[in-house]
Amino acid sequence: MNFIDEKLLNYCINHSSKEPEILKELNRQTHIRTLNPRMICGKHQGRFLSIISKIIRPKKILEIGTFTGYSTLCLAEGLEKEGRIDTIDNNYELKKIQNYFFNLSKLEDQINQFTCDAIEILPKLKDKYDLIFLDADKKNYLNYLNLIVPLLSKKGVLISDNVLWSGKVISVNNNNDLETEVLKKFNKKLSNHKNLETVLLPVRDGISLSMKI
Repeated sequence: MNFIDEKLLNYCINHSSKEPEILKELNRQTHIRTLNPRMICGKHQGRFLSIISKIIRPKKILEIGTFTGYSTLCLAEGLEKEGRIDTIDNNYELKKIQNYFFNLSKLEDQINQFTCDAIEILPKLKDKYDLIFLDADKKNYLNYLNLIVPLLSKKGVLISDNVLWSGKVISVNNNNDLETEVLKKFNKKLSNHKNLETVLLPVRDGISLSMKI
């Protein structure tokens, strides 16, 4: 869901840097080959992720929720020369498309894939990350937050996706919608977290930028 007029959104897209050809093809293949292509972050959000990564110039990035690898490649654009991105997804069926485009990008040596449940692997990670991107199952967002804040380096940045959840976070929840309730609690916890400074932006389906302080 977008929160501004479609014409204005298209104006923003048309006046942003262009989507690289490899990502344009990955976007196309995602729409052809997956059942839920709207999960891809898309070119506008992808350029946002890319430029944030290029500003930070991270040595280590952690991504929770690879999907087809579009956001992985956007984030990897800002990696230092010897940097690495660890990306986690539990869908084995997506590895073929991920690996094809990772290899095509010539960045495969800097991408470390974990095909497993993030809840299981996160407690085992020992590195500190300069940038973490959270875009996984919403019902676990609070659990992920507890696990990833200790993994952020000082002044490291956490980007959390889908935090407006099609606007449902400001609606009365009469359907016992677990995902909406978790996201409401997640947004509140982010805004009041003693170790994070946060701004929530109405970009696409809502993105929070948090810096560890």
